[in-house]
Amino acid sequence: MRRTARIATIAGLGAALIAGAGACATSPAARPTAAQQAAVPAVSKPDQPITRMIGRLFTEWNAALATGDPRKVADRYAPDAVLLPTVSNQVRTDRAGIVDYFTHFLRNKPQGEIKMSTINLLDLTTAIDTGVYVFTLTQDGKQQQVEARYTFVYELRRGKWLIVNHHSSAMPEQTATH
Repeated sequence: MRRTARIATIAGLGAALIAGAGACATSPAARPTAAQQAAVPAVSKPDQPITRMIGRLFTEWNAALATGDPRKVADRYAPDAVLLPTVSNQVRTDRAGIVDYFTHFLRNKPQGEIKMSTINLLDLTTAIDTGVYVFTLTQDGKQQQVEARYTFVYELRRGKWLIVNHHSSAMPEQTATH
């Protein structure tokens, strides 16, 4: 396949992925071939539409937190997702575990803000968003901020981008040794 034809094919598939909330046709004809997937750059540029769309998935997840409903947050995760949360030692590997975690976490009225994000498009159906976010939590009427590192791995399933892996860990303590 000539380079210009390959770029046009990728652009067309990328446009299909961006339509709506990441929806795309799931018919066999609409699925990318292995060659088309291999042609996608491993590192996305911030100004690419698909990269911006992946970045908006955090905003949608954060809006689900604001509802206070742990089931709405869990809806953002695939049924077989893995959650390694910041404020729990328990690895969550199914919907019930994810709902349980957010049932407790949402009591703190969390609202997140991304400080730094790097998005990598692995292929046309898999993306990783890694960075640093800050959560404002309210406990006993007092607000506090918690800074953490995060990784969201997204996969396009049945026309919807879902979290398949979410790892969040508090930032290590700063040391005074220079």
